[in-house]
Amino acid sequence: MFLLAALLVVLWVAGGASGADVLGQAVVRATTWLLVIAAIMFVPYSKASFSDLRPVFLIVFGGLALVALQLVPLPASWWLALPGRAPFAQAAIAAGELQPWRPLAIVPDAARNAASSLIVPFGTLILIAGLRLRERAWLLPTLLGLVSASAVLALLQFSGAAIDNPFINERAGQVSGSLANRNHFALFTAIGCLMIPTWMFLDGRKPQWRTPVGIGLLLLFILVILASGSRAGILVGVLAVGISLLLVRRNLRRALNRAPRWVLPAGIGLLITAIAAFVVISISAGRAPSIERAFSGDAVEDLRFRALPTVWTMLKTYLPVGIGFGGFDPVFRLHEPFALLKPTYFNHAHDDLLEIVIEGGVAALLLLLLAVVWWIRATIRAWRNDAPLARLGSAIILLVLVSSAFDYPARAPVMMAILAIAGAWLSFTVPPTPALPANSR
Repeated sequence: MFLLAALLVVLWVAGGASGADVLGQAVVRATTWLLVIAAIMFVPYSKASFSDLRPVFLIVFGGLALVALQLVPLPASWWLALPGRAPFAQAAIAAGELQPWRPLAIVPDAARNAASSLIVPFGTLILIAGLRLRERAWLLPTLLGLVSASAVLALLQFSGAAIDNPFINERAGQVSGSLANRNHFALFTAIGCLMIPTWMFLDGRKPQWRTPVGIGLLLLFILVILASGSRAGILVGVLAVGISLLLVRRNLRRALNRAPRWVLPAGIGLLITAIAAFVVISISAGRAPSIERAFSGDAVEDLRFRALPTVWTMLKTYLPVGIGFGGFDPVFRLHEPFALLKPTYFNHAHDDLLEIVIEGGVAALLLLLLAVVWWIRATIRAWRNDAPLARLGSAIILLVLVSSAFDYPARAPVMMAILAIAGAWLSFTVPPTPALPANSR
């Protein structure tokens, strides 16, 4: 429990950037390795500890195996026969050397970095497997506390406070909390919106003092999403609030079972009205950059659409094997037309589902489809069994999937850990609901 808490704190501080060259990557990966070694040495594991988590472990191992295969050297004749490799043969010809053996990954260092990054989700799952049943309950309030701390940090940034995190490559003056990317921060905060209602009713308890605290946190999270300037954050924020109410609809009915029927819809309407009022006030006060950017043109966002034909060309050029994980940026420069040249570089496709296929080919697509099929089946089981944490885990994965359609949030270490936790919640075996009612009903 303490090892996992330490990992989450380190990820909050140093795991908010996806860049391979930021200082936080070294800190996060070294810490994760040390904590995993400590867990293996001192935590009493059993076979049952890993049985529930087997599907998530298999997905992580599948990703690692795929990257490892991309690093196996191939004979020159095989390598040059792969799609899109012919232009690279000119390097050896120009140097007057024989064609060398090369791995499938066009940028091997980037693939090695991709393999190294998977220690974060793997280490998170190892530590979760060591938790006792009663210790799993503290994970939700811990994550909610980290999201709240990031929201407070974002408020300080929005107020003009100069906060420089040496572990991530955030932009000066940007409202992104403990993350480097405002879209990733908006998703992180939207996940917090998902967690609040489940936290209020966890284990069937009455919300009591958690009601005003939860409503206050929800309003805070919505305001910082608006302040972040993330247009994608508006979408995931609205989805999160809507899904969060669905997650606890039964709890709300039970809590108000003695009240008149109109109380529940009136309460939900009052909450939506309060949220809308705060949004309107933020817009009127000029404190909602996300809304402002949604109705204005933006050169960076426009570049994503202008680069899409080039990205599709890359996809068709390198199928069925892909370019190798982590190699999108340097390979994109090979295909980049003069019309897209600018002082900054196009680091990702800004559609991670598409970029996964570009980098991993058909094998990565199959692994992604298998993961989605497992998620769908586990989600159906979670809703049938009335399992609150499992349903929350399913909703978190859904938000990340939606966000990945126009960004790359799952490449940040802190988001990798949250995905691992969500997958673990969704994997935990839930006993079926008994046929006979409990004595208290």
